[in-house]
Amino acid sequence: MTPTSAVSIALDPLLPWPVLAVLGAIGLVLVMLGLRAGARGLALRLGALATLLAALVNPALVEEQRKPIADVALIVIDDSDSMAIGERRAQVAAAREALKRKLGQLEGLEIREAVLPPARIQLGSERPGGTRLIDTMRSALVDVPPERLAAVILLSDGQVHDVPPQLPPELGAAPLHALIAGRRNERDRLVVIEQAPRFGVVGRVVTAKFRIEDPAGGTAPVSISVGGEVIRRMAVPVGRSVEIPITVGNPGANVVEVEVGPGPSELTLDNNRALFSINGVRDRLRVLLVSGEPYQGERAWRNLLKSDPAVDLIHFTILRTPQKDDFTPVRELSLIVFPMKELFEQKLKEFDLIIFDRYETGNLITREYFRNIAEYVRTGGALLVSVGPVFATQRSLYRTPLGAVLPAAPSGDVLEVGFRPKVTEVGQRHPVSAGLPQAGDPGKDPEWGRWFRLITSRTERGHAVLSGAEDRPLVVLDRVGEGRVAQLMSDHLWLWNRGIDGGGPQPELVRRVAHWLMKEPDLEEEALRATATGGRIEVLRRTLATGFPPITMTEPGGATRSLVPREIAPGRGLAVVDVDKPGLYRFGDGTLQTVAAVGNPDPLEFSDVRATDQRLKPLVEAAGGGLLWLADQAEPDVRAVRAGRAAAGSDWVGVRRNEGYSVAGINQLPLLPGLLVALAFLFALGAAWWREGR
Repeated sequence: MTPTSAVSIALDPLLPWPVLAVLGAIGLVLVMLGLRAGARGLALRLGALATLLAALVNPALVEEQRKPIADVALIVIDDSDSMAIGERRAQVAAAREALKRKLGQLEGLEIREAVLPPARIQLGSERPGGTRLIDTMRSALVDVPPERLAAVILLSDGQVHDVPPQLPPELGAAPLHALIAGRRNERDRLVVIEQAPRFGVVGRVVTAKFRIEDPAGGTAPVSISVGGEVIRRMAVPVGRSVEIPITVGNPGANVVEVEVGPGPSELTLDNNRALFSINGVRDRLRVLLVSGEPYQGERAWRNLLKSDPAVDLIHFTILRTPQKDDFTPVRELSLIVFPMKELFEQKLKEFDLIIFDRYETGNLITREYFRNIAEYVRTGGALLVSVGPVFATQRSLYRTPLGAVLPAAPSGDVLEVGFRPKVTEVGQRHPVSAGLPQAGDPGKDPEWGRWFRLITSRTERGHAVLSGAEDRPLVVLDRVGEGRVAQLMSDHLWLWNRGIDGGGPQPELVRRVAHWLMKEPDLEEEALRATATGGRIEVLRRTLATGFPPITMTEPGGATRSLVPREIAPGRGLAVVDVDKPGLYRFGDGTLQTVAAVGNPDPLEFSDVRATDQRLKPLVEAAGGGLLWLADQAEPDVRAVRAGRAAAGSDWVGVRRNEGYSVAGINQLPLLPGLLVALAFLFALGAAWWREGR
């Protein structure tokens, strides 16, 4: 670019313009007064005044040495995931090279490029999804002054999800062009989630809503799965909103997948499935606590359960049996009748957990009601039995129909010795007992406080996770049918709460046992869980066995790979895998299976992949640019246009000539040198006097 020069006249007044105006007005008034008085030499007086004012204005001839500044043309390339469909990337690559070649032929134009890369793995709610092409453009224009910008050219399939309602200020007056890759009127079948509940109560039904879009119409086969397991298959009319009831199965994330079969015309199958996650929360838990004879640990149980705001506790203490006769008049008794029929027949299934604390059999709860409780457990209920010395006698709960679901049978002895509870070998792998606070190192005695009573038993089923004196079972857990049972073979748990001999983790132990009984997923002894964080998935396998089976991972595209967990703690194996594609990843080891949703659970990028010019059209028209389809015009022509002229045509796009420059140097020559001004002023003034004297 050749430097140029420009000549102009500059005024640099020696006095402010208002002062000059006042002086000129005064001089003009004086001249007019002289004329009225009949004075001669009017023209000479005016010449003297004009010479004086011209000198004060100080005119100069200025010559600028100008260096042209190159304009900037920005090419923004959309390389998002949807650009991999069909020939879109090939069309953009050809147009990109053609634009660079043609723009490079224009003198005084700097070419810049900005590329929106394929989406990296991102969590659903942390960042906005979709193609953020306008954000990419604005970032590239941060250091470009608007007066230098000649044009912005977007190369995209038109599926841009951050189009603003008004022109970005970074554009200035430059034209914005969009070259659309793909083909007009493309057809594709896709799933649209219209309503997806974010939360739901465990065990309750929530409603989601979706529809299938397909230009071909008709019906489409749809499958609904939760956690990787198909719960429903149905034929859905295209274009019609469909509601589906979903039961929230467990606390935490419940990943729901809606998948539709391929249509007659498909651009991609990635948008034939849609994911959303329902966060399961537990309702208030209803717990029934039935205490036998009062003792010091009864209040500890009550206080522990009442301290949990998520627990609705119903507590009954058997203070007086029907057989008790101490000659107290009935009218003086304030005790209520134990509502056996209401609790153990009418409303039994409304309880999430039933606890018997040092209860002894008698004629209060009949054998029929114990059968109801045993059946309640087999059909999915939870039972916790904390026994006392009476459990070793003929009045033991084990002698009732409830004994059929209890895993530990009494041996008939009660050990009254001090002992420290400790975690058994299987307990070190069980989530209820593994890692309890102050549990000490594996193989060493824990630092918990001592207990002083143990009811001996033999474990017929289940697992003893804690042991007491002489390594006898202390806490036994078992599954019965669809329900679960826990037995605590001592009534001295309250000693930990009192801090006797150092105390122990009473609240944590009871919390874990109760939540295991109510099937908390995090406390399952045989479990497979996958957690996605960014582009990394951590697969945790928990087992009571001593080894871990290999895990098969199925990627969203159907490819599989084998993972081998490494042991990180007894009964816990971990496998970590890095992934680079959003979607639903499935994991299974032949027995258990789970899923992990990576990235945005409902990716906006693939919500609609049909090429379109409608999203960018308002912005392009507002900027005075052009919209061209690369399928029609593979290599558009490029023209340089002046400001105010049309910047686009049917087969060409224009770049604006801003003709900016920087001043490299200035030469200044005064037009009225001081000596010349003085001589002219004196000459005019002297001539006026001479004329006046004649």
